[in-house]
Amino acid sequence: MTVAIVVFLSTFALAALFGPIYIPILRRLKFGQTVRDDGPATHYKKTGTPTIGGLVFLTPLVIVGLVLHYNGKAPEILPLLFVTIGFGFVGFLDDFIKIVKKSKDGLLSYQKMSLLFIVSLIFTYYINNNADLGTVINIDLFGLHTEFDLGYAFIPFSILVLLSTTNTLNLTDGLDGLCAGTSFIILMFFALVSILVEKNNSVMYFSTALAGGVLGFLLFNYNPARLFMGDTGALALGGAIGACAILLKMPTILLVAGLLFVIEALSVILQISFFKLTKGKRLFKMAPIHHHFELKGWSEIKVVYVFWAFTLICCIAAYICLVI
Repeated sequence: MTVAIVVFLSTFALAALFGPIYIPILRRLKFGQTVRDDGPATHYKKTGTPTIGGLVFLTPLVIVGLVLHYNGKAPEILPLLFVTIGFGFVGFLDDFIKIVKKSKDGLLSYQKMSLLFIVSLIFTYYINNNADLGTVINIDLFGLHTEFDLGYAFIPFSILVLLSTTNTLNLTDGLDGLCAGTSFIILMFFALVSILVEKNNSVMYFSTALAGGVLGFLLFNYNPARLFMGDTGALALGGAIGACAILLKMPTILLVAGLLFVIEALSVILQISFFKLTKGKRLFKMAPIHHHFELKGWSEIKVVYVFWAFTLICCIAAYICLVI
């Protein structure tokens, strides 16, 4: 526990240190955010805010993660780092193309998904062939406690978990501090679970390290944001959270702990479907759903606080599901 606290404080301090270093560099490189033209009008003032800020928490994560690995504290932290940095690199490519084109469009959908699929396949293949990790998953929901050995289905199932998690989490990255704050809460949930429920030092140190870095990043991403994480950070966080769930053998718990991400994704799906079925009518004022509440008159800060609180409640509910 003492080491975990030191890890958390180390990545937090490093992120707080890297923020003032990265921000002016990104400004000089003109790595500014391009705001979607169909978004809330209040967001136009955010145009030009430095993006690719995920580097602020990913850099400390790599430094501290490698130290933990070579000290023997976290034997399986390298696979977790691989999928996180791999997803982050795909996000970086997406962000970089948007910046160069000065457009909200980066990688084509099939390009992004193909690259994410390759990273996911390598990660899940390694897990599948590691005798210490195996292909078993636990289902602990609402008093139901059972194990399933997925066998050959483990790889496609785990790939689906990773791709779903990173894409749904990415939709949450639309308001200052929203994605970072909710990710921080879920990462701390996994740290607690890896200590008290499904003991796993690698996940404990990894989630604690990333949570510290994300909290340090929030110093610069809190409203009004001086830095955005971009897809570099959002895709990395989605990969990290999905990978933690897989290593803890409890990917289904994400349906409870990460319910907000599910709702955000469903709001987009329902909006598009309703628009097509009704030939132009909208179910929500705007999707993802956090923009709906903005257009209903909620301040951006209120939406973020309510969604943070909702995520905290979901994580408490998820923990109860695991222990009852």
